[in-house]
Amino acid sequence: MERRSFLKVSAAAGGSLLIPVFGNAIAADELLNPMAVQFKKSLADAALNAATKAGASYCDVRIGRYLNQFITTRNLNVEDIVNTESSGVGVRVIAGGAYGFCSTNVMTLDSVAEAARQAVAIARANSKLQLEPVVLAPVKGVGDVAWATPFKKDWRAVPIKEKAELLIAANKAGLDAGANFMQANLFQVNQQKYFASTDGSYIDQDMHRLWSPFTATAVDKASNRFRTRDGLSSPAAMGYEFFDALPEHKLKAAGGVTTLYNGAYDLIEDARAAGRQAREKLTAKSVEPGKYDLVLSPEHLFLTIHESVGHATELDRVLGYEANYAGTSFATLDKWQSKKFKYGADIVNFIADRTTAGSLGCVGYDDEGVPAKRWDIIKDGILVNYQATRDQAHVIGEKESQGCSYADSWSSVQFQRMPNVSLAAGKKQLTPDEMIKDVKKGIYILGRGSFSIDQQRYNFQFGGQLYFEIKNGKIGSQLEDVAYQSNTQEFWNACTALCDARDWRMGGSFFDGKGQPSQVSAVSHGSPTTRFNGINVINTARKIG
Repeated sequence: MERRSFLKVSAAAGGSLLIPVFGNAIAADELLNPMAVQFKKSLADAALNAATKAGASYCDVRIGRYLNQFITTRNLNVEDIVNTESSGVGVRVIAGGAYGFCSTNVMTLDSVAEAARQAVAIARANSKLQLEPVVLAPVKGVGDVAWATPFKKDWRAVPIKEKAELLIAANKAGLDAGANFMQANLFQVNQQKYFASTDGSYIDQDMHRLWSPFTATAVDKASNRFRTRDGLSSPAAMGYEFFDALPEHKLKAAGGVTTLYNGAYDLIEDARAAGRQAREKLTAKSVEPGKYDLVLSPEHLFLTIHESVGHATELDRVLGYEANYAGTSFATLDKWQSKKFKYGADIVNFIADRTTAGSLGCVGYDDEGVPAKRWDIIKDGILVNYQATRDQAHVIGEKESQGCSYADSWSSVQFQRMPNVSLAAGKKQLTPDEMIKDVKKGIYILGRGSFSIDQQRYNFQFGGQLYFEIKNGKIGSQLEDVAYQSNTQEFWNACTALCDARDWRMGGSFFDGKGQPSQVSAVSHGSPTTRFNGINVINTARKIG
């Protein structure tokens, strides 16, 4: 089995970060070499036939080719360029009512058939310890189908020189605007997944996504104090046209404090604003602790949604399967069964989906061959559903899976992962500026910052990138040292206003970890600018002496 390697990207947004990179280094032109569909189907049939003959009641095969290109820069220099490729076959079976899994990177008919037989042997061993048999919700086989991420420009075909020059240009813009140091990165991923099962599906999918995080750092040389401002971009599932920001993509944040983009990104303009705003942070007023009305931009709110709603409504977490590693959930089955648990205010509606174009969770089919779909998780403030896979659906009375199965590699076992979980826009017409007119004492927050949340996804603290004082309906100067504290139920019940669909846009997590051994997935969360009344704000400044 191919070992996993890890690339340390010191220039990653938010500081030093370990980014998982599966596979071996390759030349850039090898990223464009496809794997023949007929070859993948022959491998799948070899595994399916071998598993069935060995006594499996069910078998699925995932043939994967995972391609990555990461570019890192600092100031006016390129620090690293990495291209990786990983390919192999993972076979999951049910035998004796239990799962078994085996994988191989030796992509021959004999090797794949042997992996299938080994998976059956593992399942039989597991069945001796299993108390109840695995129950799979039915899924209709779809035969031979294909799905691909829609894009206009294939990032694999864009010259590395052009990409590096874009990052360097962004760094220069930030330096010219007031930053002392700039770090910019470009993460690009192509997952080629072929799924086949004894249900009669042969599904060929080609997924693309990218992200361009950066950090601007400004230093006060007299005091050695420094402040940073990260980029406000969101990762997206699309091609290199992501960087072709046009005038119609531009959105003005409330009060015109910065320019945002919908469906595209002007990296250089954001870097220029970041350099200026990082410098301004050095003289920004430190926040006075107390109760404030918070106006939260989508570029900030996505992470609060991710941690307090997305993870909290994962059914495996609710059932305790994640308790040993990343905690459980306060949103227990009894709350759902009551049909009246107030997760949030009446205007709060959360929709799970894997269908929104450009979102990181958008697929044709999940890693169990289940078609992508949409469903309500919180309706008019009430908890109405969770996120489930085929073997979990019966627990919550669902007749079919919600398509939430995912594995980050051919060598990983697929399990329940988050779809896009998004806050619906308000039904009444409302712009961010109009929302702020009613705020007497508040704070406007943009961008993702540090966060902390407890093991039940309940008590939390979140920071951001930019904080602006709101006084008597007007946005004032920057604030610093801001973090807000609440618990999930109180916070979402304090939601008092939502901007309309014109302001709705997606943020997202490019490297979301879960499970043991840990796996990484990517997921988007959409929302409009949203207001929360009476939230506790603390001052995070470290007082020395």
